[in-house]
Amino acid sequence: MHHLPAGLRIFLAAILIGSSTVLHVLPLFAVALLKALLPFAPVRLACNPLLTGIAESWIGFNSRMIDLFTRTRLVVTGDAALHVDGHYLVLANHQSWVDIPVLQKVFNRRIPLLRFFLKSQLFWIPLMGLAWWALDFPFMKRYTREQVERRPELAGRDIASTRRACEKFRSIPVAVMNFVEGTRFTPAKHAAQQSPYRHLLKPKSGGVAFVIDAMGDGLQAILDVTIVYPGGRPTLLDLFGDKVAEVHVGVRERPIPREFVGGDYQGDAVFRERFQEWMSALWDEKDATIGRIAGGTGPTV
Repeated sequence: MHHLPAGLRIFLAAILIGSSTVLHVLPLFAVALLKALLPFAPVRLACNPLLTGIAESWIGFNSRMIDLFTRTRLVVTGDAALHVDGHYLVLANHQSWVDIPVLQKVFNRRIPLLRFFLKSQLFWIPLMGLAWWALDFPFMKRYTREQVERRPELAGRDIASTRRACEKFRSIPVAVMNFVEGTRFTPAKHAAQQSPYRHLLKPKSGGVAFVIDAMGDGLQAILDVTIVYPGGRPTLLDLFGDKVAEVHVGVRERPIPREFVGGDYQGDAVFRERFQEWMSALWDEKDATIGRIAGGTGPTV
């Protein structure tokens, strides 16, 4: 497929991935309906691996499309011992929508299904919103400071949602995915933040702290992932247009800091400062790694 015109290649990839999505979502909904109608522990335990298997099959097909339609070279390095039945917190920088298929390609069937914390509005995306719901992806409703000031009862609801999702994850193999910057990197966001990092936005530590607190000993390790596009940040059209020559993905396994389990990130200023210092150290190291691979001195654009 590499020799086809870029436009035709993108069109064919979109048709095939779209068709695969429909074909995978239909049985996913059938199993999810059974799970919802018969909310008994044995039924749920039987349905969960079926749902996960369907999702992993869909991801595998998408990964095969990347191999078929592009010559993108995926360079994976690291020291992590990956287990498909593990319990991981996956932390990564976020540069492009391409990050998600890249991460899925790297980790599919090597660790548990990656589950992202999603904005509540994404539930309404046709097909995908219901699929994410069926797979127990947690939907989060974020409130602005102005909303909380107008309605104080909203304070803490997002934290409560995080706790409920994490409690559900304790009983199954899971990989909780967190893009720590909270948004994709752009030069404009980098400048607006006055970020101290060359290639990264500032890390948002609160979500990471809440997951560690809520899951506690239910997590076995952190997978610290660094994604680098040496040719610049691509779009999905760039990927299937075969314009992404190489992607570097570094995976480091880190222990869960025991001193952060059970801490009060919101209410304890000393704890919050220590946690932020730990996150900043991770981000310093990640920024240096990106710089070495990208070979530039300014933000990755």
